[in-house]
Amino acid sequence: MAQDTPRERLTREVDEITARIATMTTDLHAIFDASVDSNADDEHDPEGQTIGYERAQLTALITAAQAQLTAVEQALTRLEEGSYGICTVCHRPIPAERLEVRPAATTCVEHASGSR
Repeated sequence: MAQDTPRERLTREVDEITARIATMTTDLHAIFDASVDSNADDEHDPEGQTIGYERAQLTALITAAQAQLTAVEQALTRLEEGSYGICTVCHRPIPAERLEVRPAATTCVEHASGSR
């Protein structure tokens, strides 16, 4: 089995993240829609805190996924510009193993951890 190219890995990541965002957004809208017809008072209803928590959790997950999507899209841009896989700190190549695990990585492991 052939190894995926960086473009294939990044494109697959974009597709997976986009699908995840769509699913979570649909779930969030379902929660909003369900609570519109409800006379629930989040502050005094025992179930209200659960609904509020679910909304906050989904919103945070969507925000994190959108940030991840932006990072992967930026990696695709770097790939097209020829700077993909180069550490933004030391300007040396990022090891293939790191890019396999974190395709949108902008730094080598040494600089990702903040040590020098």
